[in-house]
Amino acid sequence: MKLYTRTGDKGTTTVIGGKVNKDDARVEAFGTIDELNAFVGQAAATAKAEKEAGAATGERQDIRAFEARLLEELTVIQHELFDCGSDLSYAAPEPGQLKVASAMAERLEAWIDRHEAGNPPIARFILPGGTATAAALHVCRTVCRRAERAVVTLAATGKPCPPEVAKYLNRLSDYFFAAARAANAKAGVQDVEYERGAAVFGRIGKEL
Repeated sequence: MKLYTRTGDKGTTTVIGGKVNKDDARVEAFGTIDELNAFVGQAAATAKAEKEAGAATGERQDIRAFEARLLEELTVIQHELFDCGSDLSYAAPEPGQLKVASAMAERLEAWIDRHEAGNPPIARFILPGGTATAAALHVCRTVCRRAERAVVTLAATGKPCPPEVAKYLNRLSDYFFAAARAANAKAGVQDVEYERGAAVFGRIGKEL
């Protein structure tokens, strides 16, 4: 079997139930999710490298446990991002074909709460960065937001767009933010606040 097919040389691609241009809103949505999945894989590789380096230098048990749990979570997320892409690839999905369920977003919420429980209080926006793992997770967060915007754009066209995918991506970006902060906190690296920013997080929480 050859990897290339030549069928897309004229700028079209196949979705489940039809053929569309490669710049179609549906292709942009699941293509951006594919890009996000690649960045999650990079974040996992970075976390694994830091875990192995820490083990070699006698890293604390609680840090090793956090790193192991983070790698497990990122692997689950990668599979679920494939589920998101699969659901979006249907031109007209039928009942029973979709894979993304509300329970997946609820599990992310539990993970977010667990990470946040160990994070220091936050009042202002922070600069993306810190440890290599935290920086990689912040990249995932921003690409996730772009994927979410692409899904919203698809939904606005009136074409079939499973609502659970948008919900999952919305929660996932929050997960990456919490996990990035946790990676810094576990490593003893302080988040850097945006120096010209106001204290917004407490106010936003009260408004919501």
